Amino acid sequence: MDLEAVVSHLLNIPETIPTYMHPSRAAHGTKENQGASTIPVDILDSAKDYTFFLDVPGLSKSDIQVTVEDENNLVIRSNGKRKREDGEEEGCKYIRLERKAPQKMLRKFRLPENANVGAITAKCENGVLTVVVEKHPPSKPKTVAVN
Repeated sequence: MDLEAVVSHLLNIPETIPTYMHPSRAAHGTKENQGASTIPVDILDSAKDYTFFLDVPGLSKSDIQVTVEDENNLVIRSNGKRKREDGEEEGCKYIRLERKAPQKMLRKFRLPENANVGAITAKCENGVLTVVVEKHPPSKPKTVAVN
């Protein structure tokens, strides 16, 4: 049993969730991902959509790009950096810098087949990025007449 299966079993995660809960393995080990921070994410699965919540303090909505690549990979990236507030008086300087300014961010998620990649919305409010991916309605069974 691999680590993902063990964690899913221990946490009693339904079988369909790991397909989009774990980031796409394609992002690991690439030059594009070097130096990128992996921001924790919460993913909510509701009847109508999948909702991703990421904390992005200090980044504005113009710093963040949300795209779909290779038909079913949700990609969230940012090259933005938080600007430090400068003192208005001459001779002002920081005596302590504890808040780490975000580096570039890159997260990739493989979306399940029922995700409607044509219906994705994103908003950034109060330091939280919320990405909503609507689901396709469940297909109704098709009955075929037997001749």
